[in-house]
Amino acid sequence: MDLQAQLEELKTKTQNQLKAIKADNANELQELRVKVLGKKGSLTELLKGLKDLSQELRPLVGKQVNEVRDVLTQAFEEQAQLLEAAQIQARLESETLDVTLPGRQIKLGNRHILSQISEEIEDIFLGMGFQIVDGFEVEQDYYNFERMNLPKDHPARDMQDTFYISEDILLRTHTSPVQARTLDKHDFSKGPLKMISPGRVFRRDTDDATHSHQFHQIEGLVVGQNISMGDLKGTLEMISKKMFGEDRSIRLRPSYFPFTEPSVEVDVSCFKCGGKGCNVCKKTGWIEILGAGMVHPSVLEMSGVDSEQYSGFAFGLGQERIAMLRYGINDIRGFYLGDSRFIEQFK
Repeated sequence: MDLQAQLEELKTKTQNQLKAIKADNANELQELRVKVLGKKGSLTELLKGLKDLSQELRPLVGKQVNEVRDVLTQAFEEQAQLLEAAQIQARLESETLDVTLPGRQIKLGNRHILSQISEEIEDIFLGMGFQIVDGFEVEQDYYNFERMNLPKDHPARDMQDTFYISEDILLRTHTSPVQARTLDKHDFSKGPLKMISPGRVFRRDTDDATHSHQFHQIEGLVVGQNISMGDLKGTLEMISKKMFGEDRSIRLRPSYFPFTEPSVEVDVSCFKCGGKGCNVCKKTGWIEILGAGMVHPSVLEMSGVDSEQYSGFAFGLGQERIAMLRYGINDIRGFYLGDSRFIEQFK
């Protein structure tokens, strides 16, 4: 029998075998596919006979081989679809559905408490006309420290012991670099700069109940003409009342930050005891919540802002600290463990 006849016989025989495969025997279909179209299958064996043909017959027989392969490939695909449809139909006929059964309740998740706190704070500042600006977590030493009035070898850098990637690249220790970059670009002819920069920051802290090598911050910056400490205090009072209740009051204590002068620590009257003294406020009646101050003139000048004409204030608070105070959470590590039992408490 010549090669062309063998190809026709293979096609007819395979098509008949496909029709004979039963719906519950998908393995037989796969075995037949390999036997006919596989690397060592019948069609491949017939192809080896091409070398014995004359130059005139090879193109004709080669074309026939391709046609047979295409026909059989399509036949196998169609048969596979028929078998799958038959199996589904058989299952539908054999299985019964009780439409009176109650549906399965889908368990819904909820926003992480840190996301909730961040969004709440952002909403407060959006209502006050602030813009929200994101920045890089991997930052240049220049923007992270030097632009914050912390030149190399400045002793205050020790307070923010840092993860360095290279000599000049690090994981940011605060979101202040976002403020420096925004201050560089701001056009004061269009009005003052009012911004907050939320995000994750990193410091080489030992992880324990109150410290973590990563945590979250929201820093704020306002720069314009005639900005005073009174503007800062009024802003902080509004934040405190929105976050902890309208009955809260604040106090400012002198402190030191290289990028602000003067600098203050901000305390809020204890929301548990009302200022009388309890375990939450350590019997003082006050709880420290954030640091703030008037922007140091050197920081403004490094951004090309005339410190004689413009002034500003800055502040920074931590979402973890706010959440721990509001909800009585005594271990910061609970925020990062991914335990659904912890997260579900704050719906």
